[in-house]
Order: sequence, then C-alpha cells, then structure tokens
Amino acid sequence: MTDTLIDQEAAWAAFSARDRASDGRFVGAVRTTGIYCKPSCPARHPKRENVTFYRDAAEARAAGYRACLRCKPDEVGRDRIAVANAVALIEAAEEAISLEQLAAEVGYAPHHFHRLFKRATGVTPAAYARGLRATRVAMALKDEATVTGAIYEAGYSAPSRFYDSGAKRLGMTPSAWRKGGAGVTVRWTIADTSLGKLLIAATDKGLCRVAFDEDALALARHFPKAEIVSGGAALAELAARVVATVESPDRDHDLPIDVQGTAFQEAVWQALRAIPAGETRSYAELAAAAGNPKAVRAVGSACGANHVAVVVPCHRAQRSDGSIGGYAYGVERKVALLAREGAK
Repeated sequence: MTDTLIDQEAAWAAFSARDRASDGRFVGAVRTTGIYCKPSCPARHPKRENVTFYRDAAEARAAGYRACLRCKPDEVGRDRIAVANAVALIEAAEEAISLEQLAAEVGYAPHHFHRLFKRATGVTPAAYARGLRATRVAMALKDEATVTGAIYEAGYSAPSRFYDSGAKRLGMTPSAWRKGGAGVTVRWTIADTSLGKLLIAATDKGLCRVAFDEDALALARHFPKAEIVSGGAALAELAARVVATVESPDRDHDLPIDVQGTAFQEAVWQALRAIPAGETRSYAELAAAAGNPKAVRAVGSACGANHVAVVVPCHRAQRSDGSIGGYAYGVERKVALLAREGAK
C-alpha cells in the first residue's frame, strides 16, 4: 500500500523533472518492469498510469519491486548517511580535516564524495568547515577578551589561518564584528517599489539589509555600532538593481551580498538562491539541500533570519503540505512576487 502522506501527482512532477532534490524523499515503482527508481533516474520515463510512488525503498520492496540497476536507489540512503557522518566529523574536529581523510572515513572516493557533499549541502566540505569555524569565531568574539583568543577558541591553528579565510567571510574585521559593526560604514536609502517602500543598505562588500517597511532607525538596531550614512550616488546603481528584483523577480540579477549567519542558515540561503525563478521548494526540500533533512523548522527560522528580502528569495519557500506559508513582509507580497515569476 502506498503511503497516504505522499502526494502522488507532486511526486510524478518531480519524477518527470528528474529532480535530484527529491532523491531520498520517495521512489517511483514501475508496474510494467517491476523495478523502483529514485526521482532523478536518467532512464526513459514510463507512462504515468504505470507508476506508483512509495515513501522509501523498503516499502517498494515490500510491494514486490526490485531496485533499478541504473540509478541504484538503495544508495541514496547510504549517501545521505555518509554526508551526515561527514558533517559530524567536521563539527567535532579540532583541526581541519582534508578531503582525502574525510572521504576515507565515510568510505567514498575523494572526488566522488566532494561532488556528493556539495550536492547535498550546497557547499563543499572545505567551505562548510570554513563557515563553521568563522561562525564559531563570531560567537567567541562576544565572550573572549581578545580577538586572538577567539580565533584559537574557534579551532584555527594560528591567527594567520583565520585572516586568510575567516575574516573575508565575516565581511568585516573580527574586531568590528565583536564591537557590533564598529568602524564599518553602512549606506542606506529608501526606494519606492510597486510593493511599497523598501529599505536598501550596503557595506563596501555588498547588500547587508533589504527590507520592506523599515527605515534608518530599524537599520541602526541591526548595526548599532556601524556608521550609518545616507546612500547618495555611491548606492544609487546598486539600489536600482535591487528595485529591479522586486519589479522583475523572474530575471537573474546576481547581486553582491554581505550577510552572516550560522553554517546551516547560510546553506539554506544558498539553497534559496539556487531555486529557479517561477519555482518553489518545501521546507523539507530546503532542509535536505542544507544537509539536515530533519531540520524542517530550522529552515523556517533561517528564512525569517534572511537579511536581504527578494535578493535571497525566501518567498520561494513553502510549507511541506503545499500551502504558501508565512512571509516576514506579509503574505500578500509573497503572493505578488511569486505571481510575477509565473509560479504555479
């Protein structure tokens, strides 16, 4: 018997699109061949009436089907476990682990595992480790008496290693981070859009705040120690490009951003930016793309913590039951943005 929680037509749509993000969420069983496949199977698609979708391989086998030898659906679970184990190893390590060591620990060839890890989390193993350490620096800077102490506390072998990688990721110097943005200049403007007033703010590195219905006072609460100045000509071109994302969110605008979050939040934001215009992803799909399939609620929190509305398109996230879900700037705006993209 098929699982009643599976939307058979939605599963067929993902199956037809060979959606890799759906691998591991269900399998498609073909009555005419007696085999079951993962959604991304490259084999020629059977007729719709011959396919039934099951929650996992175990259910398909119980119904009398055997695994496809081409797409090897039974390995999807193994891949996800390997990525989860690798994440645990990275998070527990006191020093950086090489790709070769990491792959050997989980039983994969380095090149294959590098591709597998990036597909599952949105980042490479090295980028995940750098993000984790930089996030730990940011947290430690709040408690440590010195920047150097925070760098060692976060797991860097020497301050120079942090300045080679972590400082760039933070978007500002570690001292400025510890002091709430002290020494950083944030330029801002308020732009008129067809969806209302839009606050646009940026550092020298990129957009740090894009929000409807906010003003300079709200911006100062986000960056209490930064120098907040009116944007002027220095921000005009970038602001115009941001407005274009509101008016034409169906186009690729590729805007620079300077935002920080936890490693998981940043993985969710990367997954959101990878969603094509006109499409949506469920919180469950985004959790899987961010490397933690069980963290569905945390995806909602990551969307809520998004600093740059529309630029990181959290309006393309929806609940797993297919309903539109909430939006920090009002559901009406979310509906309007999706409509402009032609989302169904």
